[in-house]
Amino acid sequence: MAGRLNDGGDDLAENHEINVTPFIDVMLVLLIIFMVAAPLSTVDVPVDLPVAKAKPQPRQKKPVFLTIKADLTLALGNDPIAGGALASSLDAATGSDRKQRIFLRADKTVPYGNIMEVMNRLRTAGYLKVAMVGLDPASAPPGAAQAPASASSSASQ
Repeated sequence: MAGRLNDGGDDLAENHEINVTPFIDVMLVLLIIFMVAAPLSTVDVPVDLPVAKAKPQPRQKKPVFLTIKADLTLALGNDPIAGGALASSLDAATGSDRKQRIFLRADKTVPYGNIMEVMNRLRTAGYLKVAMVGLDPASAPPGAAQAPASASSSASQ
């Protein structure tokens, strides 16, 4: 039987390979840190939003619809109105009740700037409750292209 005895010398063989295991461990730790920290850094204002438990509002007996047509003319209900007569037409339709909600409809080809102009005219006339009307996806005509946010109704006060 042959054996070799250690004679206590420092004759260790040199290792010319790079040990990448610590490098991989460090990279994985950094990856996990950035994966956790990245979503936290995108929120600018921390807000604890409440859950809405409100019941839907009852419909008005006679809602007031203001329509912006594709040719940028206005109609109150089914009746066309002149641009300068918006406030007086609304007063006649609502009985000068400026707390009544106005439902604003616009053709999808109407530019956003024109919609904002009509909303500013409503605010100037004293009508602050404006609801934007859109189609519900279930009631849309077949073949109509629906944008993701087209089903929402929002109100500004």
